[in-house]
Amino acid sequence: MIKEITAQELNSESFIDWKVKEISATVGEGMAINALSGGIDSSTVTMLGHRALGDRLKTVFIENGLMREGEPAQVVALFKKLGVTVELVDARKEFFEALRGITDPEEKREAITQTFYRYVFGRIVRESGAKFLLQGTILTDVDETVAGIKRQHNVFEQLGIDPQQAFGYRIIEPLIQLRKDGVRKLGRALGLPPETFDRIPFPGPALSARVIGEATPDRIDTVRKATAIIERLLKGSGAFQYMAILHADRVTGMRNGKRDFGQQIEIRCWDSVDARTATPTRLSFEMLEQLATEIIGEMPSVVSVTYNIAPKPPSTIEAI
Repeated sequence: MIKEITAQELNSESFIDWKVKEISATVGEGMAINALSGGIDSSTVTMLGHRALGDRLKTVFIENGLMREGEPAQVVALFKKLGVTVELVDARKEFFEALRGITDPEEKREAITQTFYRYVFGRIVRESGAKFLLQGTILTDVDETVAGIKRQHNVFEQLGIDPQQAFGYRIIEPLIQLRKDGVRKLGRALGLPPETFDRIPFPGPALSARVIGEATPDRIDTVRKATAIIERLLKGSGAFQYMAILHADRVTGMRNGKRDFGQQIEIRCWDSVDARTATPTRLSFEMLEQLATEIIGEMPSVVSVTYNIAPKPPSTIEAI
């Protein structure tokens, strides 16, 4: 059983010192590798890993075609300013081929997990000669996976999966005792700028977790555009997380006096501390109207915009 360290209990400097020594001892004189997504978990573990290993940690950004608008270039540029070189790896073709024809949420998550860990990352690890993968798994990821709520892509050993046997490398998870609020506190202590440690959470399967049904390039592009609008307008809301969800079925709408079967975007916006429980943010009706107007105006394929008002539980923060 993993012993939780709450944000209130966390002494950042002591934790950093402990984990730097632990990572260094585990990797020894060899190399480790990590994948940076730009989220708070991966950003924090990247800074922690570079403090422990320096140039012996190779950091890559996997461009899977599922990220937010402009995200790959923004993340690479930000970490360059922090003194961390990030290699951009284009794997869009591999991920969309793996997702083709899949509509079941768990099958979709499994396809992304296998593509990332076994094929794309497995190849990078073999080419680099690294024996260790450093990743930002947190306690909430483990809890939701073990409870069967949803399979988080970065949880293995707690399900009886040996990464060394399955993928050919060991996984180091220095943040696994923390939840999101603790990781933010640690990221601040490691020198991450506010735009990184104050970012809203983003799922491991990226925008494919926000497309109900098949995650094709066109459907991902639709939810990416809606996400950009929602994140821009709700940035100052103080909410824990906010997102666009693209539904699978087309719904009946009207355009130019005629019936039009179009797409439906669901907006979710949450108040929470650590993602274990959450309640929908009480946005003003004027804000909801503005969100709907901009989404419909910029995406002619969308004819319906809704707002989720079910709390977690029984809902979950992400749709799939």
